[in-house]
Amino acid sequence: MSEIETQFITTAEALAALCARLEGEAFITVDTEFMREKTYYPELCLVQLAGAQDVAVVDAQAEGMDLAPLGALLARPDMVKVFHACRQDVEIFVQLFGAVPENLFDTQVAAMVAGFGDQVGYDSLVQALTGGHIDKTHRFSDWSARPLTKAQIDYAAADVTHLRVVYEKLAARLQAEGRLGWVAEEMAVLAQPETYRVDPARAWERLKLRTNNRRQIALVQAIAAWREREAQRINIPRGRLLKDEQIPEIAALAPDNAEALTRARGISAGFANGKSGVSLLAAITQAKALGEADLPKVERPRDAPRASPALVALLKVLLNAAAEQNNVAARLVASGEEIEALALDESAPNPILEGWRREMFGENALRLIRGEIALSAKGKRIKIVELG
Repeated sequence: MSEIETQFITTAEALAALCARLEGEAFITVDTEFMREKTYYPELCLVQLAGAQDVAVVDAQAEGMDLAPLGALLARPDMVKVFHACRQDVEIFVQLFGAVPENLFDTQVAAMVAGFGDQVGYDSLVQALTGGHIDKTHRFSDWSARPLTKAQIDYAAADVTHLRVVYEKLAARLQAEGRLGWVAEEMAVLAQPETYRVDPARAWERLKLRTNNRRQIALVQAIAAWREREAQRINIPRGRLLKDEQIPEIAALAPDNAEALTRARGISAGFANGKSGVSLLAAITQAKALGEADLPKVERPRDAPRASPALVALLKVLLNAAAEQNNVAARLVASGEEIEALALDESAPNPILEGWRREMFGENALRLIRGEIALSAKGKRIKIVELG
């Protein structure tokens, strides 16, 4: 598509006209450029779009820009929206339009299904499928700064022009192999708005805790939830409000006033006495008032059932063999946590036992657990041996 001139869209009228032209396309390619270093929510700077006869870079920050026609275009169920590694891009559109773009296709997921390895980079995929090269010169541009140079605009446009060829080749390959349905199953998760929304009540799960004290864990949960909500309210990165390591320290201190809060590392008197400090102390007070029955239940590591490490290792060998045989990224088929869960309880719900994963790996995994098959090496490959 290099012969098609890139349009730099800076008015609402030009965007509406572009979206009207793209309405009849079978698929469009989409990308964004955004900034997030100073904000909680991504600050959208550019939207790149390409159809068969159009390549456009939309200045989302242009004065008077109305992105509503873009929202309507992305909502069309009869048109495939092609992204590469779409999560952050889609998060922006969910924030803007309240919905996930309809009929998503993520070429990173498709590449994993097609045997290009775990989370293949866009530039590697472009080179492998098109022979093209992605110039990374402007990869770390400040996309919020204006005016943009022609080189920046051309760089942004290249992401969606190469993506058209990548999509067509991947889709044809997967169609021939009967695997387009596999990609569709993966897209089902990415099509859920909840995938892109952080639940403050679960924010504590990203922290690494070294305590089983239920009261302290309740305080950690409350502080982490407060940080998430407050970061969203102020629109700053959560780490600028409180660093991860400060949360368990504050929980251990369990302060009941501003002076006590300042005893935690990195907490200034200004913060402790300000609006954020007051609301944090209120969250701590509420958590401290929880009754014994309302405290989080904690399963002690020594009491928790554990899967046999040997069985887990054997299942991982089977997984890698199945992935190798089918030319699919093993990570896409099953995670380490899912393998361990299956080894612990084969009757529990598990993604390994659903859809194409069950057909490729899950069924044999169950047979291995039940002693119906064994694994053997033949040459440089693992083979399945039927047991009588």
